Amino acid sequence: VQLVESGGGLVQAGGSLRLSCVASRRTFSNNAVGWFRQAPGKERDFVAGISWNGASTTYSDSVKGRFTISRDRAKNTVHLQMSSLKPEDTAVYYCAASRTSSSTSASSQYIYWGQGTLVTVSS
Repeated sequence: VQLVESGGGLVQAGGSLRLSCVASRRTFSNNAVGWFRQAPGKERDFVAGISWNGASTTYSDSVKGRFTISRDRAKNTVHLQMSSLKPEDTAVYYCAASRTSSSTSASSQYIYWGQGTLVTVSS
């Protein structure tokens, strides 16, 4: 499965961006999908996850209430709507597909990864 992220860019603090992740295969629709991010000099952290059918979502405390993850199974696409962005949200954002069908924050469960898209939030 190949995952391709898009939608990153430069935005001012308080602004919004919508990231998209498109998968190359239909089997993506049976996997939970997550978004992770890695800021310069820091480890990659879990941001949000969604179950295979979209019924369950999980968020890190740092983005809860500001970010929304959703998926369109017919289009093999997962979105991350980011609002009220802060400079500390600056990072490379990665989409990943899990070996599980349930949403999980454990990076070890994710077996397919995209190459990432850069989000820069200016103050």
